[in-house]
Amino acid sequence: MSIDTLRSARIETASRTVDPVFLNTPQIFDHSLSRSLAREVLLKVETLNPVRSFKGRGADFLLRDTDEKRALVCASAGNFGQAVAYAGRGRGLPVHVFAAETANPRKIARMRELGARVVVGGADFDAAKQAAAEYADGREDCVYVEDGYQPQIAEGAGTIGVEIAPLELDAVVLPVGNGALISGVGRWLKDYSPDTKVVGVCSAGAPAMAHSWRSGMPVSTERVDTAADGLAVRVPVPAAVEWMGAVVDDVVLVDDEELYTALRLLRDTLGLIVEPSAAAGVAAIAARDLPGARVGTVLTGSNFAPDLSGSL
Repeated sequence: MSIDTLRSARIETASRTVDPVFLNTPQIFDHSLSRSLAREVLLKVETLNPVRSFKGRGADFLLRDTDEKRALVCASAGNFGQAVAYAGRGRGLPVHVFAAETANPRKIARMRELGARVVVGGADFDAAKQAAAEYADGREDCVYVEDGYQPQIAEGAGTIGVEIAPLELDAVVLPVGNGALISGVGRWLKDYSPDTKVVGVCSAGAPAMAHSWRSGMPVSTERVDTAADGLAVRVPVPAAVEWMGAVVDDVVLVDDEELYTALRLLRDTLGLIVEPSAAAGVAAIAARDLPGARVGTVLTGSNFAPDLSGSL
C-alpha cells in the first residue's frame, strides 16, 4: 500500500461509517479540574467502549475501507492490538498480535479474550513490531497492519477532531505514540478550526517522536524508559513523522512523575482512573507553558497495569 496524505474528506467519511460504539464520546468541561489547571479544560473521554481506548476508531475504519479478507498481523503495546482483535473478530478474521515481554499483562489477557493469538517476545514494542513484520513478510494469507503507517488508522482517529472542532478551542493537547491520533485530529483541525493550536506530548523517557517532529525526519533512540507504554516508541514510522510535520504546532515532553501527578488529579477531580499515556495531555497542561485559556485533551485509554494503583 502506498503512503497517502491524510485527507479531511476521508476523515468525514470515517465519522459517518465507523462503528457507532466508538463515536461521539463524552466531552466534559469539569469546573474542579479547570480550576486546578487555571484554565478551561475539555476532556474527551475515550475509555467507554469495548476496547477502552480510542484505537477502535482507526482499526474499524481500516477494515471497512479496505474490506480486508486475510488474517491480520500487528504489533501492539496492548490498545491497538485490542482494537484490531475486536474489529477482526466482528468480520471473522484471525488476528495475530506480537507484544513485548514488558507488555501490560492485562492488555495481553484482553487481546486473547477478544480472540487474538498473542505472541510475547522482544525487549520492547519496536522489537515486537519487527517480529510481526518478519512473520507477515512473504505470506499471502495475512496482512501486516502498522499503527502510524496505514492512513485509514489516522483518519479513523481523526474523527475525534470532527467531534471537538465545533468547540473552538484555543489548543488541543494530544498524547503522541506512533502519531496516528495527533495526525488525524490535527488534519481535521487545520482545515476546520485553523485557529486551534495542535500540541503533541511525548514521554521524556521516549522522546523519539518529539525529536523526529523537530528534525522533520525519523529519529530513533537506543532505548525507552517510561511508565506510559502507549508512548514508548523507539523507532518512529516515517509516514507518521511526515503527517505530523504538516499539522502539529509544537511537541513537549513530560516525565513519569508529571504523568502520575496528572493521574492523581484526574482521580481526585473526576473520579477517573486512566493509564499513564492517557494522562499525558493533562500533565502537559499542568506542567508546561502552553497557549490558550480554553484547551482540550483526550483521555486515550484506561487499560492500566495491575500495579498502577500503588503509584497513585
